[in-house]
Amino acid sequence: MDNKDIIEGNEPESTEKEVVSKNFIEMIIDRDLEEGKVKNIVTRFPPEPNGYLHIGHAKSILLNCGLAKKYGGKFNLRFDDTNPTKEKTEFVDSIIEDVKWIGGDFEDRLFFASDYFEQMFEAAVKLIKKGKAFVCDLTADEIREYRGTLTEPGKNSPYRDRSIEENLQLFEDMKAGKFADGARVLRAKIDMTSPNINMRDPIIYRVAKISHHNTGDQWCIYPMYDFAHPIEDAIEGITHSICTLEFEDHRPLYDWVVRELEYEIPPKQIEFAKMYLTNVITGKRYIKKLVEEGIVDGWDDPRLVSISALRRRGFTPESIQMFMELCGVSKSQSSVDYAMLEYCIREDLKLKKPRIMAVLDPIKLIITNYPEEQIEYLEAPNNQENEEMGNRQVPFGRELYIERDDFMIDPPKKYFRLFPGNEVRLMNAYFVTCQDYVTDEAGNVTEIHCTYDPETKSGSGFNARKVKGTIHWVAAKTAIEAEVRLYENIVDEEKGVYNEDGSLNLNPNSITILKQCYVEPNIADAKAPDSFQFLRQGFFCLDIKDSSPEKPVFNRIVSLKSSYKVTANETAQS
Repeated sequence: MDNKDIIEGNEPESTEKEVVSKNFIEMIIDRDLEEGKVKNIVTRFPPEPNGYLHIGHAKSILLNCGLAKKYGGKFNLRFDDTNPTKEKTEFVDSIIEDVKWIGGDFEDRLFFASDYFEQMFEAAVKLIKKGKAFVCDLTADEIREYRGTLTEPGKNSPYRDRSIEENLQLFEDMKAGKFADGARVLRAKIDMTSPNINMRDPIIYRVAKISHHNTGDQWCIYPMYDFAHPIEDAIEGITHSICTLEFEDHRPLYDWVVRELEYEIPPKQIEFAKMYLTNVITGKRYIKKLVEEGIVDGWDDPRLVSISALRRRGFTPESIQMFMELCGVSKSQSSVDYAMLEYCIREDLKLKKPRIMAVLDPIKLIITNYPEEQIEYLEAPNNQENEEMGNRQVPFGRELYIERDDFMIDPPKKYFRLFPGNEVRLMNAYFVTCQDYVTDEAGNVTEIHCTYDPETKSGSGFNARKVKGTIHWVAAKTAIEAEVRLYENIVDEEKGVYNEDGSLNLNPNSITILKQCYVEPNIADAKAPDSFQFLRQGFFCLDIKDSSPEKPVFNRIVSLKSSYKVTANETAQS
């Protein structure tokens, strides 16, 4: 092909076809669409409102919502609120907020399992009439004993052969509140010799005289999850009920329920591997204990990995979406290093956020030959890697704050920051030379005295001499005082999450609170949860709970250094 062909656009058509990588769930959906088993894809995220969502739930939200978007379908948020003993309106509200924030676009498709209680009751009656369910008087311990083991079959309940009429009357009596909690249950009649214990006449309804967050005292019997969930999916027209691998053994029961209830288009359950993040606490029981004992500041404490905690810490939806794409979707259980999540937030923020100067452990630097009352404004880039973010004006004066570890009286070799007689560049400002310092009675340095060279102003083109060290600073007169919170993993990573007795290995240094920090005044109009890169320090955001204009409080999102490198395989997955 010659240049004339290129100019006229006569390039030959490529013989290579674009390779589209699909996960196993997408392959199943493609096949179902091709075979005409389904027409319009409908997915759902079905949390139980008994706690706050964590990072693992984000994978399910984004997977289900992403599939609906990809296939032009619908995505439902549905609360599986069939267990009133553990559920609260507080959790409902927090989950709705989390799902919206993470990118789960359910629009007006918000549902509650409790809205279907009447239909579930009717479904149970239908099973009784078909001879597929019976009321059982065995106690919980007796049911467990009759169930058998993984190696031994179970045996039938002595109440299994009750007549349909008797079962219907007893079930109505259960509904009417005539029996105490635990006195009777409704069980499916399947197969007590099944190798799958879930199929050995499972309980599908129990008596629980407790008020429900949505239905109040309307009901005193509640369906079990394994019975309710497939009915909810069928009522809502869910085509693919996507859940994690621990429900794989429950799938035969799921299929049995939708088959026996004769739904015209039964939903299909598909399982994928959970996402395990190393050295984090996700168990609701453990988090609840940490909250109740005051070890953490609520379910949204930035040291946790609940979605609300990550939001408060300063993570973005985009960073979590990137993380999930790198993790991929599979059937194989695996663990992911927390450093990968940190890599994703760094990648997301580094070109988006302004970079400002903040001094977290301040020591005063006085430029003795600088006019005492003068304040001048120096130009500094908002983001050195993104010129489109422009520049800002930073105030400069005679008295500054610098980091305490940017000065040493007797430094080691290759220490290029400030020490007696040495010259450094003040970032975006001037060269200064240390002439003297002041200490207190304990020998701690309290002031550093320097002189500056006015010819060395940043941007002036001065190149008569070079300095190896550059340090950041803030002007003392105009600096904003702030509290800064430095977070580390709440568990001791060297020892692992749990002790041998099941207790948590907590890190005693998981939070460091710095009270007298100084930030340049360009953050004055910022509002939580605005975030910034503190030059040479890390990424920080204003705390959405404790920060105020009068007293800014910053959370460290992540440090600047990363031990994680994205691999070629992960790039291909994403």
